[in-house]
Amino acid sequence: MNTTLTIKTDKKLRDNVKKMAKQMGIPLTVAMNAMMRQFVRDGVLTLEAECSYPSHTPNAETRRAIRDADKRKNTRSFSSVEEFEKYVRAL
Repeated sequence: MNTTLTIKTDKKLRDNVKKMAKQMGIPLTVAMNAMMRQFVRDGVLTLEAECSYPSHTPNAETRRAIRDADKRKNTRSFSSVEEFEKYVRAL
C-alpha cells in the first residue's frame, strides 16, 4: 500500500534533487524512496555542516576507517607486494 508524504524543504534543494534524479533518468519519488530505504537499512543519518567542496567531505564509514588506521585497528601488514596480491586474490 502506498501513502503520500508531505515535507517542507528549501525550494532550491528540491529543484537540485529533481535535476539530479532527471539526469539519472528516474523520478524524484524513486530517489527519495531510495534514500529513505538506505536510512532504514543502515540505521544511520549523517548530518554534516555544509562544505563548499562536498566531494571532499568524508562520510561516516571513511571517518571510521581513518580512526581505525590511526590506531592500527582492523589493519593488516604485508611484507611484499606478492603477499598483498595473494591476499586480495583470495578475497
